[in-house]
Amino acid sequence: MKYTTHTLETAPEAAKDTLATAKSAYGFVPNLLGVMAEAPSLLKGYVTLQQLFYETSFDATEQQVIALTVSVANKCPYCVAAESVVAKMKKAPEQVVKAIREGEPIADAKLEALRRFTKSVFDARGWVPEAESERFLSAGYSKANAFEVIVGIALKTLSNYTNHFADTPVDEAFAAETWSPHD
Repeated sequence: MKYTTHTLETAPEAAKDTLATAKSAYGFVPNLLGVMAEAPSLLKGYVTLQQLFYETSFDATEQQVIALTVSVANKCPYCVAAESVVAKMKKAPEQVVKAIREGEPIADAKLEALRRFTKSVFDARGWVPEAESERFLSAGYSKANAFEVIVGIALKTLSNYTNHFADTPVDEAFAAETWSPHD
Protein backbone atom coordinates (compact mmCIF):
# COMPACT_ATOMS: atom_id res chain seq x y z
CA MET A 1 0.00 0.00 0.00
CA LYS A 2 1.33 3.46 -0.89
CA TYR A 3 1.14 6.16 1.80
CA THR A 4 1.21 9.90 1.19
CA THR A 5 3.84 12.15 2.74
CA HIS A 6 1.68 15.19 3.36
CA THR A 7 2.73 18.81 3.20
CA LEU A 8 1.05 21.76 4.87
CA GLU A 9 -1.02 22.13 1.72
CA THR A 10 -2.15 18.49 1.35
CA ALA A 11 -2.60 17.48 4.99
CA PRO A 12 -6.03 16.94 6.48
CA GLU A 13 -7.27 20.08 8.21
CA ALA A 14 -6.93 18.49 11.67
CA ALA A 15 -3.18 17.94 11.09
CA LYS A 16 -2.23 21.32 9.63
CA ASP A 17 -1.56 23.16 12.92
CA THR A 18 0.69 20.37 14.15
CA LEU A 19 2.63 20.33 10.88
CA ALA A 20 2.92 24.14 10.94
CA THR A 21 4.36 23.96 14.46
CA ALA A 22 6.87 21.34 13.31
CA LYS A 23 7.89 23.43 10.33
CA SER A 24 8.42 26.41 12.58
CA ALA A 25 10.52 24.35 15.00
CA TYR A 26 12.63 22.41 12.48
CA GLY A 27 12.57 24.62 9.41
CA PHE A 28 10.86 21.84 7.44
CA VAL A 29 8.16 19.22 7.92
CA PRO A 30 9.93 15.92 8.60
CA ASN A 31 8.67 13.14 6.34
CA LEU A 32 7.66 11.09 9.39
CA LEU A 33 5.23 13.80 10.48
CA GLY A 34 4.02 14.25 6.90
CA VAL A 35 3.16 10.56 6.77
CA MET A 36 1.54 10.63 10.22
CA ALA A 37 -0.66 13.54 9.10
CA GLU A 38 -2.82 11.03 7.22
CA ALA A 39 -4.22 10.15 10.65
CA PRO A 40 -4.25 13.40 12.67
CA SER A 41 -4.80 11.49 15.92
CA LEU A 42 -1.55 9.55 15.32
CA LEU A 43 0.33 12.75 14.57
CA LYS A 44 -1.04 14.54 17.64
CA GLY A 45 -0.47 11.50 19.82
CA TYR A 46 3.12 11.22 18.65
CA VAL A 47 4.06 14.87 19.24
CA THR A 48 2.30 14.85 22.62
CA LEU A 49 4.08 11.68 23.73
CA GLN A 50 7.37 13.09 22.41
CA GLN A 51 6.95 16.14 24.63
CA LEU A 52 6.13 13.93 27.62
CA PHE A 53 9.23 11.82 26.91
CA TYR A 54 11.36 14.98 26.88
CA GLU A 55 9.89 15.79 30.31
CA THR A 56 11.07 12.51 31.88
CA SER A 57 13.92 12.59 34.38
CA PHE A 58 16.34 11.23 31.76
CA ASP A 59 18.90 13.68 30.41
CA ALA A 60 19.24 14.26 26.66
CA THR A 61 21.87 11.55 26.18
CA GLU A 62 19.82 8.99 28.10
CA GLN A 63 16.76 9.85 26.03
CA GLN A 64 18.77 9.23 22.86
CA VAL A 65 20.05 5.92 24.23
CA ILE A 66 16.44 4.80 24.65
CA ALA A 67 15.25 6.17 21.30
CA LEU A 68 18.15 4.71 19.34
CA THR A 69 18.03 1.36 21.12
CA VAL A 70 14.36 0.89 20.25
CA SER A 71 14.79 2.13 16.69
CA VAL A 72 17.70 -0.26 16.10
CA ALA A 73 15.76 -3.13 17.68
CA ASN A 74 12.79 -2.31 15.42
CA LYS A 75 15.15 -2.07 12.41
CA CYS A 76 13.90 1.40 11.47
CA PRO A 77 16.33 3.16 9.10
CA TYR A 78 14.39 6.44 9.19
CA CYS A 79 14.37 6.76 12.99
CA VAL A 80 17.96 5.60 13.44
CA ALA A 81 19.09 8.29 10.99
CA ALA A 82 16.87 10.98 12.54
CA GLU A 83 17.73 10.09 16.14
CA SER A 84 21.44 10.01 15.29
CA VAL A 85 21.19 13.59 14.04
CA VAL A 86 19.19 14.60 17.11
CA ALA A 87 21.80 12.92 19.32
CA LYS A 88 24.54 15.05 17.74
CA MET A 89 22.44 18.18 18.21
CA LYS A 90 21.94 17.27 21.87
CA LYS A 91 25.67 16.58 22.25
CA ALA A 92 25.34 12.89 23.06
CA PRO A 93 28.79 11.27 22.95
CA GLU A 94 29.58 10.05 19.44
CA GLN A 95 30.90 6.72 20.73
CA VAL A 96 27.56 6.08 22.48
CA VAL A 97 25.59 6.66 19.28
CA LYS A 98 28.04 4.57 17.26
CA ALA A 99 27.86 1.65 19.71
CA ILE A 100 24.06 1.52 19.59
CA ARG A 101 23.95 1.84 15.80
CA GLU A 102 26.43 -1.03 15.49
CA GLY A 103 24.78 -3.23 18.12
CA GLU A 104 27.75 -3.02 20.46
CA PRO A 105 27.91 -2.39 24.22
CA ILE A 106 28.34 1.20 25.41
CA ALA A 107 31.60 1.83 27.29
CA ASP A 108 29.88 3.99 29.92
CA ALA A 109 28.53 1.47 32.46
CA LYS A 110 25.44 3.47 33.46
CA LEU A 111 24.40 4.14 29.87
CA GLU A 112 25.04 0.50 29.01
CA ALA A 113 22.72 -0.52 31.86
CA LEU A 114 20.07 1.77 30.37
CA ARG A 115 20.60 0.35 26.88
CA ARG A 116 20.42 -3.23 28.16
CA PHE A 117 17.32 -2.55 30.24
CA THR A 118 15.57 -0.81 27.34
CA LYS A 119 16.41 -3.70 25.01
CA SER A 120 15.24 -6.18 27.64
CA VAL A 121 11.90 -4.40 28.10
CA PHE A 122 11.50 -4.29 24.33
CA ASP A 123 12.52 -7.91 23.69
CA ALA A 124 10.57 -9.34 26.63
CA ARG A 125 7.47 -7.18 25.99
CA GLY A 126 7.75 -5.90 29.54
CA TRP A 127 8.46 -9.26 31.18
CA VAL A 128 11.96 -8.16 32.24
CA PRO A 129 14.10 -10.74 34.03
CA GLU A 130 14.70 -9.80 37.66
CA ALA A 131 18.48 -9.80 37.17
CA GLU A 132 18.17 -7.18 34.41
CA SER A 133 15.94 -4.99 36.58
CA GLU A 134 18.41 -5.28 39.45
CA ARG A 135 21.32 -4.38 37.15
CA PHE A 136 19.37 -1.30 36.01
CA LEU A 137 18.62 -0.20 39.58
CA SER A 138 22.18 -0.92 40.71
CA ALA A 139 23.49 1.37 37.97
CA GLY A 140 21.75 4.29 39.67
CA TYR A 141 18.36 4.32 37.98
CA SER A 142 15.05 4.28 39.85
CA LYS A 143 11.81 2.38 39.59
CA ALA A 144 10.26 5.55 38.13
CA ASN A 145 12.97 5.47 35.45
CA ALA A 146 11.91 1.94 34.57
CA PHE A 147 8.42 3.24 33.79
CA GLU A 148 9.87 6.20 31.88
CA VAL A 149 11.68 3.73 29.62
CA ILE A 150 8.22 2.48 28.63
CA VAL A 151 7.31 6.02 27.52
CA GLY A 152 10.34 6.03 25.21
CA ILE A 153 9.52 2.59 23.84
CA ALA A 154 5.92 3.64 23.15
CA LEU A 155 7.09 6.82 21.41
CA LYS A 156 9.52 5.02 19.15
CA THR A 157 7.07 2.21 18.45
CA LEU A 158 4.64 4.80 17.05
CA SER A 159 7.28 6.23 14.73
CA ASN A 160 9.02 2.97 13.86
CA TYR A 161 5.79 1.21 12.89
CA THR A 162 4.61 4.23 10.92
CA ASN A 163 7.87 4.18 8.97
CA HIS A 164 7.56 0.45 8.36
CA PHE A 165 4.04 0.90 6.95
CA ALA A 166 4.95 3.87 4.79
CA ASP A 167 8.58 3.12 3.93
CA THR A 168 9.14 6.75 4.87
CA PRO A 169 11.95 8.34 2.88
CA VAL A 170 14.78 9.70 5.01
CA ASP A 171 14.79 13.49 4.94
CA GLU A 172 17.79 15.25 3.45
CA ALA A 173 18.48 16.70 6.91
CA PHE A 174 19.07 13.16 8.23
CA ALA A 175 20.69 11.58 5.16
CA ALA A 176 24.25 11.89 6.49
CA GLU A 177 23.28 9.39 9.21
CA THR A 178 21.70 6.81 6.90
CA TRP A 179 21.64 3.38 8.53
CA SER A 180 20.73 -0.15 7.49
CA PRO A 181 19.78 -2.96 9.85
CA HIS A 182 22.43 -5.54 10.69
CA ASP A 183 21.14 -9.07 10.38
